[in-house]
Amino acid sequence: MKRNHLRRLASTLLVPLAAACVRAPGVATAPAPARDTLPPSSIWDERGGRLPVGMQLLVPVAGVLAENIPDTYFAEREGKRVHQAVDIVAPRGTPVLAAVAGHVLKMHRNSLGGITLYLLDDASEFIFYYAHLDRYRSGIAEGQHVARGDTVAFVGTTGNASPDTPHLHFQMLRAAADLKWFGGTPVDPRPLFARQQSSAR
Repeated sequence: MKRNHLRRLASTLLVPLAAACVRAPGVATAPAPARDTLPPSSIWDERGGRLPVGMQLLVPVAGVLAENIPDTYFAEREGKRVHQAVDIVAPRGTPVLAAVAGHVLKMHRNSLGGITLYLLDDASEFIFYYAHLDRYRSGIAEGQHVARGDTVAFVGTTGNASPDTPHLHFQMLRAAADLKWFGGTPVDPRPLFARQQSSAR
């Protein structure tokens, strides 16, 4: 009697357990972690792995060292959103540099970012967003190619930036398939900054 009861109990438990272990075709057993929940030290590539070890960004403000860039990537803004960018404080008029070689994707003005510039890297994988600029470099235009370290603009306080704190709002985005300037997935750029500042051109 007791033996039959144990057999029935075992079959009741094992059948659902076996079914749970069967994976449907094309369905992963464990989804990759969401990119926006990753710690600041994580560097992820298109397939959910790490970015190329050799990938380095130039600090995009002349004279600023990587170790002096504060961690503002996960800072809350207006209690509703996460910053997902870094703010690099520098005197007004300091040259703003191309962090990588690429093409000027968009030059745009709006009430939040003020004078802004979007740069698409040569591999068409990442978009770099520069905001609160004082002005653009003379002669720069959409579609123009710039080399890593070229001056593209100057630090300012346009848009919603505090007028007494000139800084560059710098954001790195994994480009969407359509390469639209306003799309993309934010990536923390701080682990990718080179430890030596090149001079502005």
